[in-house]
Amino acid sequence: MNHLQLFKNIQKKRSFLCIGLDTDLAKIPPHLLGYQDPVHEFNKRIIDATHDLCVAYKPNTAFYEARGFEGWLSLEKTVNHIPKDVFKLADAKRGDIGNTTRMYARGFFDQMNFDAITLSPYMGSDSVLPYFQYKERWVVLLALTSNEGAADFQFLKTENGQLFEEVLRQSKEWGTVDNTMFVVGATKASLMKKVRKIVPNHFLLVPGVGAQGGSLTEVAKNGLNDKCGLLVNSSRGIIYASQGEDFAEAARAETLIIQQQMEVILDEAGL
Repeated sequence: MNHLQLFKNIQKKRSFLCIGLDTDLAKIPPHLLGYQDPVHEFNKRIIDATHDLCVAYKPNTAFYEARGFEGWLSLEKTVNHIPKDVFKLADAKRGDIGNTTRMYARGFFDQMNFDAITLSPYMGSDSVLPYFQYKERWVVLLALTSNEGAADFQFLKTENGQLFEEVLRQSKEWGTVDNTMFVVGATKASLMKKVRKIVPNHFLLVPGVGAQGGSLTEVAKNGLNDKCGLLVNSSRGIIYASQGEDFAEAARAETLIIQQQMEVILDEAGL
């Protein structure tokens, strides 16, 4: 899936929503625990209830890795259940070089069939370039994050501004708008104008809307471009909308609220 295909899917669904599948065995509805694979059963029902209202799913691999072999099986089955027209993003935040990077790429792109993977760019270009050997696969580089510790490094002064700006300037040269996105936290929406001056045409993956307090309106105001250019992620607010047997219906209801807000934003922008 390239940049234009992703935009066309956004136009078709009137949504730029990415749903985070941060599935915690301790938080899913208790009645699912009797299933052979309760995590996959939970994810499958969430996907079935919401796939027509979102354009991407983002499993956070830590929630699966923590369960060892069983967790990886749940993840693989989950990815295989996502419809082909929905973008599949591995939130893995890998960052290494050489043979290790090539093996990560092989695992997530060849074996797991993800469309994209989140990466830390702080080891430089040779930690990212091997992923670009895969056609129509994406890297999603951490640029400006929402956590408190972001201030430790990302806002350090450089000759040309702040460190996150330098990361954007250099890393945008490694790939293209068809294979590179950047993570910009929703709680940093006021800084998105700075981001857009450097990467006006790239897609931004924006976590932090919903339970983390980010504003969809502010994100759109500062981050929207003429191809939308945004994948806004919501996780807990959707997937844990109910602990009852109606959890999938409740997830759909929450998803529909966000999708309708996004439709208004797209209409007002003429997209």
